[in-house]
Amino acid sequence: MKTIKNNFKKIVSLLAILIGINFAGHFIFKRFDLTADKRYTLSETSLQIVNEIKEPVYIDVFLEGEFPGEFKKLQTETQQLLEEFKAQNSNIIFQFANPLEEEDNKDETIKSFLDRGLMPVNVTVNDKGQQTQEVVFPWAIATCGNKSVKIPLLKNMMGASTADKVVSSVQHLEYAFTNAINTVSKEKQKRVAIIKGNGELHDILIADFVKSVRDNYYIGTFTLDSVAKNPTETLKYLKKYDLAVIAKPTEVFTDSEKQVLDQFIINGGKTLWLMDHVSMEMDSLMQTGENLAFPRDLNLNDQFFKYGIRIKPDLIKDIMATPISLATGQRGSATQYTQFPWLFSPAVYSESSNPIVSNLDIIKFEFVNPIEPLKNDIKKTVLLTSSKYSKLIGTPSEVNLNMVEERPEQKEFIGGGNFPVAVLLEGKFHSVYENRVLAFKDNTFNSIGKDNKMIVISDGDIIKNQLDKNFQPLELGYDKWTNNLYANKEFLMNCVNYLLDDTGLINIRSKEVDLPMLDKEKVYTDYTYSQVITVGLPLVILVVFGLLFTFLRKRKYSK
Repeated sequence: MKTIKNNFKKIVSLLAILIGINFAGHFIFKRFDLTADKRYTLSETSLQIVNEIKEPVYIDVFLEGEFPGEFKKLQTETQQLLEEFKAQNSNIIFQFANPLEEEDNKDETIKSFLDRGLMPVNVTVNDKGQQTQEVVFPWAIATCGNKSVKIPLLKNMMGASTADKVVSSVQHLEYAFTNAINTVSKEKQKRVAIIKGNGELHDILIADFVKSVRDNYYIGTFTLDSVAKNPTETLKYLKKYDLAVIAKPTEVFTDSEKQVLDQFIINGGKTLWLMDHVSMEMDSLMQTGENLAFPRDLNLNDQFFKYGIRIKPDLIKDIMATPISLATGQRGSATQYTQFPWLFSPAVYSESSNPIVSNLDIIKFEFVNPIEPLKNDIKKTVLLTSSKYSKLIGTPSEVNLNMVEERPEQKEFIGGGNFPVAVLLEGKFHSVYENRVLAFKDNTFNSIGKDNKMIVISDGDIIKNQLDKNFQPLELGYDKWTNNLYANKEFLMNCVNYLLDDTGLINIRSKEVDLPMLDKEKVYTDYTYSQVITVGLPLVILVVFGLLFTFLRKRKYSK
């Protein structure tokens, strides 16, 4: 009787403890990240953005279905990350869907996804020598109210294996989802001005960039033509913008226009300069076959010198180059095209940990100039450089398409290289008109600015999108002639976000994730051994445990 009473007390105590733990769980919440790289620990910026959400944010992830192992890993990592978001704020609601589940509507579904810019990926699955093709849509869509934004889950990496792409993509997941949630859940605040009036690129040639910026910021055209009539009013209106984008000007800036831009910077306005200091166009070269590259003077040299850099009027020739496609003959009634490496179009890849350029694929430049950082109080961070196998070509010089037939000697390119082509400048800028006569009277003139930052890129074509046969803009970074997609858009969007980001969102891109992947070749080589370890061993342990448990139980109760 006493034993029964003691057992009853133990059961009651155990139930009380369980009820107490369950009750406390409603008020005390804690998750533990046991991974070595803390991949499931959200950054402070992500936590701040997620916790501020007041309305439901719906996230549809199109990663459901039969996938190869690498995509299963991407699916799992995406789901676990979204569970972390949801654990922080129940207003985040997500679901995984298979867009190709209904075979009858498969073609219509693929077309609808393509119309929305959601490109599928054809994946070859190797299973012990057998190959099958799978169509995967590595995309998600975040929606809040009437605002929605698409989220790429698989990063484009030319020449990389699917496993490498997945590892790179997982590192990008937190930033991609946090940025999307921030975009749909918050109202736009910052304003971006596209500067016009000095022969900058036509609107249709920067249409995809403008479209991408519009997701997060107000954007509009600002023409400097009015400077000639009323420079003070022009400056007053320009100061209402937070960022000015100067995209490949080709006409000289007047002193008054320079003063307007200078005082915009001194008063805290951010700037993204996309400059060509050598006159050379790929479009005209394709038509004529040869052209003369010569220095382009925009009357900005003294201004850049004052800020701490100099753009040299030279061309960079780089063995690490992107290809161009040229007609080389006829095959039947069709023109035969061949791809050649074009040394005046460097393929720039960064290994820097800077959040602007970390984890980026190849960026395509075209007739780019070297940037020389100068000594002053401004902090300069070189974001991108040409490869170590590059050299400078002075101008004026002739450029012709027959140069694709040249076989460059590697020794000619050794000993130099690594020329800066994109530089971040941060600090208190001094006005170019400091201790100089002003171009126009300005009662608000300041010679030394507040803490500020700008990015200078010595290639205006980096922002230029191509046009399709109907003269509609293609995605920025896509080359229709070689069918390659470069990381130009992602790089430029990172530049804009860094310059305008007050929350530190862009810094999430620096997060490193060590994602172990299964070595398929090793598994195939030791397939039987792997089966024994993964399937046989657990069964053996279970049988041994069962026999041991039965033996001990018989031994205990046989007495």
